Amino acid sequence: MSAPPRTRPAPRPRRLTARLRLTLSYTLFAVITGTLCLAVVYIGMRYIPNYPLTSSNPRDRLSAPSRQEILRSLLTISGYALALLTAVGTIGGWFIAGRVLRPLQDITSAAHRAASGALEHRIALAGPRDEFTDLSDAFDEMLERLQRSFDAQQRFAANASHELRTPLAITRTMLQVAAADPARQDWTTLVTRLQDTNQRGIEISEALLQLADLGHTAPELEPLDLARTTRDALAAVQEEAAALGVTVTTDCRPAPATGNPVLLRQAAVNLLQNALRHNLPTGGSVTVTTGADPDHPGRVRLAVTNTGPRLASETVPTLTEPFLRGRGRTAQSDPARRGHGLGLAIVVAITDAHHGDLGLTPAPGGGLHATLSLPAR
Repeated sequence: MSAPPRTRPAPRPRRLTARLRLTLSYTLFAVITGTLCLAVVYIGMRYIPNYPLTSSNPRDRLSAPSRQEILRSLLTISGYALALLTAVGTIGGWFIAGRVLRPLQDITSAAHRAASGALEHRIALAGPRDEFTDLSDAFDEMLERLQRSFDAQQRFAANASHELRTPLAITRTMLQVAAADPARQDWTTLVTRLQDTNQRGIEISEALLQLADLGHTAPELEPLDLARTTRDALAAVQEEAAALGVTVTTDCRPAPATGNPVLLRQAAVNLLQNALRHNLPTGGSVTVTTGADPDHPGRVRLAVTNTGPRLASETVPTLTEPFLRGRGRTAQSDPARRGHGLGLAIVVAITDAHHGDLGLTPAPGGGLHATLSLPAR
């Protein structure tokens, strides 16, 4: 079913610009204020005594103007003053409005550039903090998040295409070799390898679908004990731990929380599989604990620590990126330790859906310390 055509908004009627409206507002305010001041003066002048003022010396014939003459002169001067005030208010208001709205023009220009795909541009509005700088900072933060999201989406699409293409390419190569010389083929081995390769493609597809569903669907939550969920996950990876020769030590104390038991079990399984597969070749160990979070009161946590190679501090934050494995983009040569590079990415999505936090830090002696923290029930 095709998507409905995108409709453009109806064109808006052209009206006065914000700058012109502000200018007219400044001018009107100045004129009204000047008129009120002159009205007060005019009303006060009406209380001047209405009799001719003469000089105290009878020989002087000079006389002062009368009240009527003063009022008439006042009205004339007031008219000129109001006209000058209107002109000054209009011109000054136009420049003041332009100066005030200049940051808004920068924000509008940045919005147009972002709409055209230029997400790397930043406004970086200077000056003291006000409404415009707050809007500019919020817009820059939005652009930064959009750019990170867009870059991550591009990397995810490229990596997903590569991961899905690899099993298909391997399958095609094996079939081409078998078709070129069918008489010399070990069909049992070929079928087994084809099944393994096909299963790998299915697992990658299912992991991608799960990761996509977590980003769009809110999980159903219920009261649970994170310790019990962790014990179920430990039972699921028990055979893999024995096959890899990794010793698992547990200390599962009660950790009441609210969440989806299926998703949290998957998160625990992914953390345990990551700890098992990225471990020492021999003599490796994994420590699993649950209980109250000592660093954050009111929360519970699941902590998984494994032995393994030393990890650089700047490398650890990138481990949650899809298809990024402990050794980078390259999969392990050992099938038992091979992953899809989606385990920690799915854990992050599950953690975010439960309003929790996932912490990853290098273990002092090598390996990784992973902590999944959730609000306590």
